[in-house]
Amino acid sequence: MAEMDDSPETRGVSGVDGADGAAGAAGVAAGGSAQDSRDDLLASEPAVPVTIPIDLAPGVTVRFTTRLGGASTGDWAYCNMGSKVGDDPAHVAANMRGLEHLLGAPVRLVHQVHSARAIDAGRAAADGIDTYAVDADAQATAEAGMPLGIFGADCLPVLYADADAGVIAASHCGRRGLERGVVHSCVERMTELGADRSRIRAVLGPCICGDCYEVGDEIARAFDARFPGTATVTRFGGAGIDIAAAALQALAAEGIDGGRIVSAEPRVLAATQYLEEDEELAHLCAADDEGDPALGERLGAMKHGLCTLENPLWYSHRRAFLSHKEHEGRFLAVIVRR
Repeated sequence: MAEMDDSPETRGVSGVDGADGAAGAAGVAAGGSAQDSRDDLLASEPAVPVTIPIDLAPGVTVRFTTRLGGASTGDWAYCNMGSKVGDDPAHVAANMRGLEHLLGAPVRLVHQVHSARAIDAGRAAADGIDTYAVDADAQATAEAGMPLGIFGADCLPVLYADADAGVIAASHCGRRGLERGVVHSCVERMTELGADRSRIRAVLGPCICGDCYEVGDEIARAFDARFPGTATVTRFGGAGIDIAAAALQALAAEGIDGGRIVSAEPRVLAATQYLEEDEELAHLCAADDEGDPALGERLGAMKHGLCTLENPLWYSHRRAFLSHKEHEGRFLAVIVRR
C-alpha cells in the first residue's frame, strides 16, 4: 500500500473500506453471514494491517501495528497479532500474513517471559530453531531482511539499530524485565554481533504512560529505587511508575542517549489524527466501554499518543480490565534492515 509522509499505511483495501466490506456484502447477498464470508476470504487472502512506520536509521525501518485493518473480531478486534491470547488462529494467521506481506519476510518472535535474556535470532534461524518457542525478551541479528518482532499491550518495546554494523535488535521492557536488565542484555548481544554502543540508535514504542500505570506503593518505591524519579501519582490517584523514563535511564547507562534516541511521538500523533474518522476506531472506542465517542474531542485531549491506555490505536491490558473485557489482543513492534 502507499505510504503517506505523516500517516500510517493508507487504508486502501482495509478491514472496513475494502476486503472485509466486500466479503460482508458478498455473504449477505448469498444468504450467508458476513462473518462466514469474511472467514472464507481470509482463508486465502491476508488481512491488511494498518501500521505506523518509523525510520530509525539508514536502511532500518520500525513498524508498529495498530488495532486496525485486520481479521480479528470480538475482544481481539481488529488486528490482534498474538496467537496465545485465545483469538481464532485463522484470524491471527491472516493478520500475520498481511504484515509479512508488507515486510517481505517472516517475523521472528520470542516467547516473552519478563526476563533479561537476549538471543541471536540469526544464529537461531541458521540452526533451525523456532525462536517463538524460546523463552527470551530480546533478540538481535546481523542478517538483512530478517524482521524482529516484540509483542505489546502495555509493556514497552524498544527497537535498536547500528546501521554501520548492520545490527538490529528488539527488546520487551516491562517492569520486571527492566529491573532484571533486559536493555543491558540486548545491547550486549548487539555488541557481540559487531555493533558499537557509540553508534546505536533506539526508538521507544507504545506503552502505558506514567500517568496511567498504577502499581501500588511498594512496587513504585522499589522501582524508583532502581530508576530514580520514575515513581508517579497516576490520574486515578494511586502510586504509579513510568517505564518509558526507566528505559531511557537504562539506555543512557549503555551510552545511548541524546540525539540517538528517535522519538516516535510526532509520527504517532499524526497517524492518530489521520485515522480520527476511521469507522473501526469508532467501533473500538464504543467496545472499550468509553461511550459514544466524540472521538475528535477525546483524541484532542490525549496527553500521550504513545500511551497504550490513552490512545485507542493500541491494545492495552489495563484498558481491557477497566472495560471488563475477558481477553485482549497484542500489537507488534517490528524492526527490519533492508
